[in-house]
Amino acid sequence: KPDPKPKTTEVTAGSAAVFEAETEKAGIKVKWQRAGTEITESEKYVIKAEGNKHSLTINNVGKEDDVTYAVIAGSSKVKFELKVKEPEKSETVTPAEVAPAPAASELPAPPVESSQNTEVISAGTQPEEPLDPIGLFVTRPQDGEVTVGGNITFTAKVAGESLLKKPSVKWFKGKWMDLGSKVGKHLQLHDTYDRNNKVYTFEMEIIEANMTFAGGYRCEVSTKDKFDSSNFNLIVNGKMNSCHFLFPFPSKTNYSFLLLYSTEGHEEGGEFNFSALLKKRGEAKSESQSDVDVWEILRKAPPSEYEKIAFQYGITDLRGMLKRLKRIKKEEKKSTAFQKKLDPAYQVDKGQKIKLMVEVANPDADVKWLKNGQEIQVSGRYIFEAIGNKRILTINHCSLADDAAYECVVGEEKSFTELFVKEPPILITHPLEDQMVMVGERVEFECEVSEEGATVKWEKDGIELTREETFKYRFKKDGKKQYLIINDSTKEDSGHYTVKTNGGVSVAELIVQEKKLEVYQSIADLTVKARDQAVFKCEVSDENVKGIWLKNGKEVVPDERIKISHIGRIHKLTIEDVTPGDEADYSFIPQGFAYNLSAKLQFLEVKIDFVPREEPPKIHLDCLGQSPDTIVVVAGNKLRLDVPISGDPTPTVIWQKVNKKSDLVRSNDDSMTPSENSSDLNTDSKLLFESEGRVRVEMHEDHCVFIIEGAEKEDEGVYRVIVKNPVGEDKADITVKVIDVPDPPEAPKISNIGEDYCTVQWQPPKYDGGQPVLGYILERKKKKSYRWMRLNFDLLKELTYEAKRMIEGVVYEMRIYAVNSIGMSRPSPASQPFMPIGQSSPLLFNCPYTEKERASVWKYNILLQYANPVLAATEWIPALPGLTERTSALIKDLVTGDKLQFRIKAINLAGESGAAIIKEPVTVQEILQRPKIWLPRHLRQTLVKKVGETINIVIPFQGKPRPKIIWMKDGQTLDSKDVGIRNSNTDTILFIRRAELHHSGAYEVTLQIENMTDKVTITMQIIDKPGPPQNIKLVDVWGFNAALEWTPPQDDGNAQILGYTVQKADKKTMEWYTVFDHYRRTNCVVSDLIMGNEYFFRIFSENLCGLSETAATTKNPAYIQKTGTTYKPPSYKEHDFSEPPKFTHPLVNRSVIAGYNTTLSCAVRGIPKPKIFWYKNKMDLSGDAKYRMFSKQGVLTLEIRKPTPFDGGCYTCKAVNECGEAEIECRLDVRGNQMNLMDNTNTAMKNE
Repeated sequence: KPDPKPKTTEVTAGSAAVFEAETEKAGIKVKWQRAGTEITESEKYVIKAEGNKHSLTINNVGKEDDVTYAVIAGSSKVKFELKVKEPEKSETVTPAEVAPAPAASELPAPPVESSQNTEVISAGTQPEEPLDPIGLFVTRPQDGEVTVGGNITFTAKVAGESLLKKPSVKWFKGKWMDLGSKVGKHLQLHDTYDRNNKVYTFEMEIIEANMTFAGGYRCEVSTKDKFDSSNFNLIVNGKMNSCHFLFPFPSKTNYSFLLLYSTEGHEEGGEFNFSALLKKRGEAKSESQSDVDVWEILRKAPPSEYEKIAFQYGITDLRGMLKRLKRIKKEEKKSTAFQKKLDPAYQVDKGQKIKLMVEVANPDADVKWLKNGQEIQVSGRYIFEAIGNKRILTINHCSLADDAAYECVVGEEKSFTELFVKEPPILITHPLEDQMVMVGERVEFECEVSEEGATVKWEKDGIELTREETFKYRFKKDGKKQYLIINDSTKEDSGHYTVKTNGGVSVAELIVQEKKLEVYQSIADLTVKARDQAVFKCEVSDENVKGIWLKNGKEVVPDERIKISHIGRIHKLTIEDVTPGDEADYSFIPQGFAYNLSAKLQFLEVKIDFVPREEPPKIHLDCLGQSPDTIVVVAGNKLRLDVPISGDPTPTVIWQKVNKKSDLVRSNDDSMTPSENSSDLNTDSKLLFESEGRVRVEMHEDHCVFIIEGAEKEDEGVYRVIVKNPVGEDKADITVKVIDVPDPPEAPKISNIGEDYCTVQWQPPKYDGGQPVLGYILERKKKKSYRWMRLNFDLLKELTYEAKRMIEGVVYEMRIYAVNSIGMSRPSPASQPFMPIGQSSPLLFNCPYTEKERASVWKYNILLQYANPVLAATEWIPALPGLTERTSALIKDLVTGDKLQFRIKAINLAGESGAAIIKEPVTVQEILQRPKIWLPRHLRQTLVKKVGETINIVIPFQGKPRPKIIWMKDGQTLDSKDVGIRNSNTDTILFIRRAELHHSGAYEVTLQIENMTDKVTITMQIIDKPGPPQNIKLVDVWGFNAALEWTPPQDDGNAQILGYTVQKADKKTMEWYTVFDHYRRTNCVVSDLIMGNEYFFRIFSENLCGLSETAATTKNPAYIQKTGTTYKPPSYKEHDFSEPPKFTHPLVNRSVIAGYNTTLSCAVRGIPKPKIFWYKNKMDLSGDAKYRMFSKQGVLTLEIRKPTPFDGGCYTCKAVNECGEAEIECRLDVRGNQMNLMDNTNTAMKNE
């Protein structure tokens, strides 16, 4: 016995391919298709049908025949393929060779992802699924087929680029069954997120499918403000021996016929034999039909069982019955178990608690609380209370999982409600901070939100950031804190970073600078004595920079005597107990930078010359004889001066600090003595320094040591050392200069504030630290922030700086550092807070009172140098309300065109000075200001308004004198009757009381002052509701489906058509129900129609304004025919009923009396009906008016009106048809009337 369906076959080019199919019954019409097109019989394609066996033969197969074929029997369709291969040269392929393919490729594969054990038939390479531009789906789940016991996976992909949080996805079977509660052995739901492509993937996996899994499914995805759904079907195939039953299964938007097959004549594992089931149902129905109350069944059944009940009991008008049932339920008597039921719905904020309360009639009644049909158990979050007849369910700390349907059950009665959990907006409690880093450093932005684990969105300069493969950007959550981490920052990472939630936005700036190391303090040469300590110290700008120390080019290795330290920005090399071997060149090299800081360590050897006794004292200094003898020490460092001395006897050493200006010597008692008398000073009374303390002198046999611990500015000056003994004395002056970092500058001043910039000005520090100021470093911070951000890495040489890249509307502060060769000063006080704004302040012009110059004067404002009172006419009037310490004044509210003179007086305790008067009067004139239009941000894109709305556009501008304002629309001057224009000194207003479609267009505003202009263009789009679709057609009706087509509306309302709304109405009720919302295509298939009903359809078009006012309606209804078995009568040979005429009742001889009407009757039979002729004595009576002829039901009658004796004779009736003729005759005698004869005789006798 051949296979009941064709298989994919591989043949050689030039041969013939034969496909065979078998149907259950003979006489079923079968169609063959090639690539979706029906095949007609020809020499190429031979179609045969013998009983229930059908075949398709393709002769002379070529490469063009390598396509997909299909065979259709009724509503069943089976696809297969023809594979054509090239003939091999070494083999001769006969045309009859056909290579069957393996059984695994019997049916076409569904375009869905499936696991390896899915028994789905391949239909060739499927094209890549195109992106869905409609709604939220990137890829919609597709229809699929699977055999019993196989697995299949349906996949839906959702675009997540514009979503702040994960969308909600639900899977349904049929119309009502939510599959979220059915997850288990046979059903699994999965979801993943691709951060690179910003796509959410949701999968529904069906495991070990059986026949009951077949049907229509739906996937619904929803976000905060969007919703989309997609429908698909699953076909489950069994082992097909013979086609038993074509069964239609309903779905939401599509309808597919499922071809179900018997499984070897018995039921296994809960799989239904629908033929047997229908027989059983028919038997059961005939037995118990009279006892079944369908209304009672519907009232007690849940909504998910309505369709099953309608199919079981043959209900055709299910919708009408449900409406009547709804009315019946409303008329039901009041509940006996509940005195007060739950409200229809409750709403609670996330994290809060809510109480659901009912009042029962019986105070002792027990209640059950259900959530989504599952009984709620007592826990910390769910609390049950019974107070009298009140029953209360308390839900603590509500979460999104509590958003569900709840019911309270008392006995057999229930009270339903729905709880909606409202998620509060996520606020940013701690904003982002500006940051400045070096190239290659790690950046970490931190903010704090109002809820733990919240979803936030990070952007850089308006572009959303995602986790990349290189992990450049990493996102981290720690409780309520959100982090953005940038590894190995580059110059390109500079910009404004934004964190967004559904309740707030925070912006911060990142500045990435190239690495540039500054040396604040270099290492200095040292001269030390044996056994002393040598310290080399340097300070660099970056505290994270490491480095190495070199001695004569070789790296220094630390040990117990040599120590290397790194604290913050300071690097130190300390050498304890210096020896002659330590004398060398020392260098510090910062790691990663081309710097080499070098200094020399000189070992001071004490030279003692042998001299004879009574040698005068002598000071042995290397710097003696040089001018000046200056030693420079950095503030805070230790100064140690070793002064070798000689003399015999041992001389006495006196240290003094000399005031050079008055040439006085300061002693330890702060008395001032002339320097020429210093040689007569007494040693005990004139000792300047003690042997202990911060400044001290240490005495030794051959030298003395002068030490200053932590040098200060007050230690600066000329120090004189005097040695003397009885033989003589010697002295030397040593100048000590203490250098330090500069004092902090005064607070900077902010001016010229713009949209994202300002000008910062400052003054040099009062004390430069003894070294010239090399430059300045500027920092800024937000007012509410604590982090200062450096604005420059190269030192600023000028006393002004233009700061840029600020955020408009944010309050900032500035501070300044001064830098010299020693280091960086403390920061200056912060400037006054300021806010960058879009419009700059007006400029003021000076009005000098020199004799030869005239002042430039601004209208109503004159900036007057060395000003106080103002002279008007002959009377001098004070220009200011009081005295001023400034050397400039701003005088307002002057009249344009006036000529004014000014005079100024200086006042001190002694009184007023003479007046300084401007020689020439100053004319108050308007200053020319360039016109500038400040276009609001929302007008920089197309302005969309609906018809009938009021339009009020305000555009501010600047310019003096008052500019000329010109409005144009599409290059034409505006009509003042249609559009209102109002102008002021600072803005212009366009007003339209009621917007119409013709108001759409490009509006151009031009400001003109003399030859200077500024213009902007505003695009306005007025939209209205669209017109109805056109040319709606009912294309086809089959099964429970109807196909519709239409064309877009002629009037789109000046806006893009977003979709269509399709509705249907039963002809009986004409109540309209929506089938599709926001449907994008211009054709659709309406499913789930009820058999035996007639339907009308109408379609609305939709744009931004809403649905069209009217709809396009089909002219003719779609009739859904009832399905069932049609009786085909047996064919019999048609019987020939024709026969020649035959008289069944003869004519009877008659004798009648003259003068009375008489009739002759007979009956005739013949098929076809014979034609009748009457004769008298062989003469045709047809044209004689005395005779009337009748024929009724085969009875023939001849009426003779008032016959006379002459009418007597032989009458004949003749019947003729195509089969023959027949005649019958009779005799008629007409007797004379006796009365008449007597009258005639009497008359004749009288005449005689």
